Amino acid sequence: MQQDDIAIPILPSRFLDDTLTFFRRLGFDGKIHGHGDYAILTRGTVELHFFTHRELIPAESSAMCYIRVSDVDTLYRAFASAELPLRGIPRLDAVEDKPWGMREFAIVDSDGNLIRIGQTL
Repeated sequence: MQQDDIAIPILPSRFLDDTLTFFRRLGFDGKIHGHGDYAILTRGTVELHFFTHRELIPAESSAMCYIRVSDVDTLYRAFASAELPLRGIPRLDAVEDKPWGMREFAIVDSDGNLIRIGQTL
């Protein structure tokens, strides 16, 4: 692989308009493409893609991804300003040092997608 190769997660969304609204609260920008069944969102160098999956049950979703960043605490503070709930779906989990050598937090969007965000300790 080359140094600029990246992986981009493609996550399910029941309603792309709602997904865009949710992630815009977190500082993402993006739009719906194609025939209204695909969205691309970006925040800095982070890129997330979403496809329409109307039958998705958020509490049963197993979709997830991990975003590694250089400053997890600053990003956590930015996401915390969106005032997401601390429990349920959607939610923002606390930032903490993990035994596997990462300092991380997680968000769960309104479709049940788990997005872990962390940096190496």
